[in-house]
Amino acid sequence: MRIVLIRHGDPDYELDSLTEKGFREAQALADHTEIYGDLGDCFVSPMGRAQRTAAPTLRKLGKTAETLPWAEEFHAYLEVKKHPDMWEAYGESPDDPRFAKRIVWDMLPSYFLKHPELLDRNLWHTHVLSQYTDMNERYERVTGAFDALLARYGYVRDGLGYRVERESHQTVTLFCHHGVTCVFLSHLLGTSPFVFWQGAAMPPTGVTELFSEEREKGLAVFRLRRFGDFSHLTLAGQQPSFAARFAETYSDDTRH
Repeated sequence: MRIVLIRHGDPDYELDSLTEKGFREAQALADHTEIYGDLGDCFVSPMGRAQRTAAPTLRKLGKTAETLPWAEEFHAYLEVKKHPDMWEAYGESPDDPRFAKRIVWDMLPSYFLKHPELLDRNLWHTHVLSQYTDMNERYERVTGAFDALLARYGYVRDGLGYRVERESHQTVTLFCHHGVTCVFLSHLLGTSPFVFWQGAAMPPTGVTELFSEEREKGLAVFRLRRFGDFSHLTLAGQQPSFAARFAETYSDDTRH
């Protein structure tokens, strides 16, 4: 079985749409989608930026996509002002309106590096954030729904792997988001989502691909073959946009 995860194009978060650059990226994906092989059965997040990214490719391929509500961005929020013990994790002044509500994984490296438990697959969910937010419940809900989708193709979650009830060479493609893709990867590869949330930057319209590996009869694990591939942008003569990244050097005028 093959799983393809495609991030939306350069986002206009305020409008839940794409920037002009994002629309060009989505078109480049459609123009060069053949380099990623058959996309198989397609699914899409309900959010506008994912829907608009998927539309040109679906149109070109003559496909439709099922909308999956649980494939929306992973919005587990912390009300930072209520928890002074977490102020150092997010960095702004308590008087800054942006400080009021933050997505849990958007924390500063200085905090993250002092809390190695966030990298541990058995400990990350015990961090105090699990008491202050719905992070754990949301993770279980999303990964449970993801497993239900894979079960439709004969791959049933069993411990850290999958029981193969029906072998399949089918491709399943999801047009979705950076944060929730990190959740899927952590679940499939058996690690903390913070490894990907903090350690990986998937460019807009980046293509991530995994295959099942079935070396033992009836047992499948998934292996990552590509992450955030933007070959379609290169072929279109475009550079990937900066969304999902922060300042490359501190003195840059890019976002911190």
